[in-house]
Amino acid sequence: MSLSQTPCRMIRRIPVEWHDSVWEPAVEVRPSSKSDRVAGLTVPGATNVCLMYSHSMKPLLHFRNLCRSNRASRGRRGLSAFTLVELLTVIAIIAILAAMLLPVLSRARVSAQKTQARVQVNDIANSIQAYESAYGRFPVSPQAQAAAAANAGTGNADFTYGGYFTNTPGTGIPIGTLVKGAPMLNSEVIAILMDFTNYPDNPTQFTVNTNYEKNPQKTQFLNARTSGWDPSQHGFPLAGVGNDLVYRDPWGNPYIISMDLNYDGQCQDSFYDLSAVSKMNGNQGYNGLVDSSGNMDQFTFHGPVMVWSMGPFGPGTPSLSSFDQTQAATASPNRNHVLSWQ
Repeated sequence: MSLSQTPCRMIRRIPVEWHDSVWEPAVEVRPSSKSDRVAGLTVPGATNVCLMYSHSMKPLLHFRNLCRSNRASRGRRGLSAFTLVELLTVIAIIAILAAMLLPVLSRARVSAQKTQARVQVNDIANSIQAYESAYGRFPVSPQAQAAAAANAGTGNADFTYGGYFTNTPGTGIPIGTLVKGAPMLNSEVIAILMDFTNYPDNPTQFTVNTNYEKNPQKTQFLNARTSGWDPSQHGFPLAGVGNDLVYRDPWGNPYIISMDLNYDGQCQDSFYDLSAVSKMNGNQGYNGLVDSSGNMDQFTFHGPVMVWSMGPFGPGTPSLSSFDQTQAATASPNRNHVLSWQ
């Protein structure tokens, strides 16, 4: 049946009461250069629009996304700077770490220099032996050969190229075979081995190898780095072969070279032949040296060539050397020498 035919007793009446809801939204608008869209509503010129209600009312709308970006940007700006205390703390930590690393770096540098010196002393020794094999003689001048022959009566018929070395500031001590009262540097040996006929800084000044007299085959037995250092320059000598043709170690000291000029198969160095330096027990010496003669100050190496460097740890400056002719080879002043025969 139709609705109009429905009996009245079947229809129930439901009372409905309507009251207007009273709420007071507080709207906060924060200016921005961009427009934000909230729930499909575009609010020009505002990035942070929040509708907040009184505490007695439940919020119907809260545009939280609009507030988030502005708060985050303010937080990033607040955390981007250090305070003075934080900055000083960081600087102090860096200073402590640097102080801890400097000794380590220094030891690493010295170790690398000693390795370089060890390679170079062996290169010099091998080059001298190669020259001797090629020519049947050692790369020395007639002057050095004559000095060695003249010293044969004193027990050391070999020859040592050395120089003046300082183990205290202002004191130069000669090491090497004396020729006219002074030791000779290794420049004439290097001139022969590297086949120099003239000095690099003075083409009119001839070396002992003039006109290839000492190296007629013009063979370069030694390939050493040239430093370009000149004795007239101020400051400490540079490592390598200078314009004076002196071969210097990584600490600026000339390499010391001894050769068996009496050809007895034993090489006697003017520093390491000393009993005070090399004597260990009886005729046995440090670093494999032996005093087979039984006489004082005649410790020798069983081989044709001895090349060594003063090494590091000279007092005060790089040009000063560390050595003591009155102490054993294992004592502090001498134990850091770099030896080709070790």
